This record gives sequence, structure tokens and C-alpha cells, in this order.
Amino acid sequence: MLPYSRLHESEADNMGLTYMARAGYDPEAAAGFWQRFADYNKQSGSAAMPRFLRTHPVDQDRIRQLQELMPRAKEEYRKATGAER
Repeated sequence: MLPYSRLHESEADNMGLTYMARAGYDPEAAAGFWQRFADYNKQSGSAAMPRFLRTHPVDQDRIRQLQELMPRAKEEYRKATGAER
């Protein structure tokens, strides 16, 4: 058993998204970062690793989860910055 799991990684993504929004960083940037990372993994061949061998969420799952968390993160961002978006 590995000391960390995909569940821990997903929890860290959730917390990171909240903290970045509260610090005044646009949370949309997180999804963009992971999309670029997914594109890189496809080019390098890293995306071919079977899901069951991974310690981190599959890139597309991670992006989908971030998008699901985005409304709450955007609200935190609006509170932190006074942004009207």
C-alpha cells in the first residue's frame, strides 16, 4: 500500500483550489494548468499508464473534478477580490 492515494490527491486539489481563490488567484487557472499537463502527458506517452497503477487521478478525471468544484471556488475568489465574474 502506498502512503498516499488518489483520494488524498483529490482532497489536495480541492483544498488548493480554495486556497488559491482566497488568495486572489483566479481558480480557472488550475483547470488550465492541468489541461496543459494532460497534453504534455499525451505527448510524452505517460498517459498510457493503466489507471490501477496510478497514485494520482487520471488527468481528465482531475480536470472534471476541478470543474465541478469551480462554482464554490469562484465564489471564494469573488469574496477575496471583489470581482464581478
